Amino acid sequence: MMFSLIVCTYQRAEALNRLLASVAVQSLYPDEILIIDGSRDDKTRESLSQQNFKNLSYYKVEDKDRGLTRQRNFGIEKLNPQAEIVCFLDDDVVLEPDYFEAVLGAFKSNPDIVGVGGVATNENLWKPSDRKSSTDKVYVLEGFERSESQRFYLRNKLGLQSPDLPGIMPDFSHGRTYGYPLTGKNYEVDLLIGMAMNFRRKIIEAEKFSLYFDGYGLYEDADYCLRALKYGKNVMCTAARLEHHHDPAGRPNLYKYGKMVIRNGWYVWRVKYPNPGLKARFKWNATALLLTLIRYSNVLTASDKKGAFNEATGRVVGWWSLLFNKPQHR
Repeated sequence: MMFSLIVCTYQRAEALNRLLASVAVQSLYPDEILIIDGSRDDKTRESLSQQNFKNLSYYKVEDKDRGLTRQRNFGIEKLNPQAEIVCFLDDDVVLEPDYFEAVLGAFKSNPDIVGVGGVATNENLWKPSDRKSSTDKVYVLEGFERSESQRFYLRNKLGLQSPDLPGIMPDFSHGRTYGYPLTGKNYEVDLLIGMAMNFRRKIIEAEKFSLYFDGYGLYEDADYCLRALKYGKNVMCTAARLEHHHDPAGRPNLYKYGKMVIRNGWYVWRVKYPNPGLKARFKWNATALLLTLIRYSNVLTASDKKGAFNEATGRVVGWWSLLFNKPQHR
């Protein structure tokens, strides 16, 4: 299966170099690598010019094509028409050597699979367990367990926890975001993670990334994955492994981030559930309130107290803005 890799980057020359070094040693190497650079400087271009990565094409975009969703759509327009699979990676990940082999293996296992996601091993907190069932403090799945975070513990106590498996969006949107234990299996999900998601060409041709998520684009991956479900299944492939090193460069300030958490979260909720019932609406708002209060409590406990306050305040502003100015789907 011919496959292409699109990497959208912004002000992260060093992180991009680490990613490409891990691509260079893959057991299956991409037939095409497209680097779509929105940087304001030329450090990324200069860094790449000093190296020799096979099948790599570099594009520097102007303002009209800058931002994650716009850069992804720009990359799609540049794809080799023969590519059957299109892979998207964040520029701050590092792949295990058989990542692409596992991704293509997942697609080959079932023609109904249209989207495949990878797993970040350095963020995977599952450990083997003999427990038979979950508690308020521990979540158990297929012989593995992980401790519930503060927010999930409180959601368990308050009846705001999702009844569904990780990666599935319930009717009130706030699902489990834990991923799956590293069993090597594929798990059917609604949502893949934008750091490492891959789609069949027919999805790429039918659906473009929404320009609602302009700029940083929080939850643009969720929006795209939900729309991909119209064509088949998404799976989380726990054999497709990588490390995700969150690079702070290019991220928005926390006040804007907080607003996006609420407004963009509302947007993707309504992609899957355009007309949720009264109970689902109550649970969405109750969970949003709980998570905002938790973020305010971090002002007392977090090392970045100002950042916690700014993000929580952004959430409040974003929440109230929904009363007067709801996001419009495009």
